[in-house]
Amino acid sequence: MKSYLLIAPILFSSMSNPAQINYIQTNIGKIAIHKMENKTDKLPIIMLHGVYFDHHLWDEQVKHIDDRTIITIDMPFHGKSREITKPDWSLNDCVDMLIEILDHLQIPKVIAVGHSWGSMTILRAANKQPERFSSIVLCNMPFLAASKKNKLAIRLQHSMLVFRNFYTKQAAKALFGATSINKNPKLIEMLKRPMSILSNSQIKQTDKAVIINAEDATRLINNLKVKTIAIKGKEDYVPIPQNIKILEIEGGHSSPLENPTMVLNVIKDFITFR
Repeated sequence: MKSYLLIAPILFSSMSNPAQINYIQTNIGKIAIHKMENKTDKLPIIMLHGVYFDHHLWDEQVKHIDDRTIITIDMPFHGKSREITKPDWSLNDCVDMLIEILDHLQIPKVIAVGHSWGSMTILRAANKQPERFSSIVLCNMPFLAASKKNKLAIRLQHSMLVFRNFYTKQAAKALFGATSINKNPKLIEMLKRPMSILSNSQIKQTDKAVIINAEDATRLINNLKVKTIAIKGKEDYVPIPQNIKILEIEGGHSSPLENPTMVLNVIKDFITFR
């Protein structure tokens, strides 16, 4: 039986309402969660970010949802989740991590919202334990296995990590739509901040687990037994998933930052009465 360690909470106040930071020991390592507590009978929301970001990806959505408890997670190596003890963790380990966090927080059922890596994790967790999820919102979710060509391209890109500023700018071009960057150049700074704490080896390990070694998830989409909606940017590189409700919105691969109001509205409409 797994053991869990909860470190004393710390107040975090980058937004108008303070959140508690707790650290939960999981199969991967110590994971930081940020909890905005609201006394309500409504189901809580848990939100997972994508590669190179952290829990602040969801700030615009979190500050406008005040009728239920919201938990945002810093994924392995990202944000304040710095103490990762499993050397070669995988996407499936992230699935177990999410379920372990729900178990530790004694949350029997939750609404889950994910971006990219976060969506990939939620999709797999909802297939593994569908009874734990009332509904899920999947933003910008890659679900096809990477081709040999794409895997080679990623490994070649890693050789450019020694030129970190250049690498970050190239990552921004992949993560944001060109139209979004032209309208809001500050988006690049929103990536530089969380990405700056990642070491080269941490970037390589994350890309390996989340992109290079990720298995095709088409079957998981087809087998979903949980109410689901997917959001995709019109300039996003991910394909449109079949057999689930899909909404295309302006922007690229980082919809929560590029089109925050639309993502917020989708979440609020989708979780009404839950």
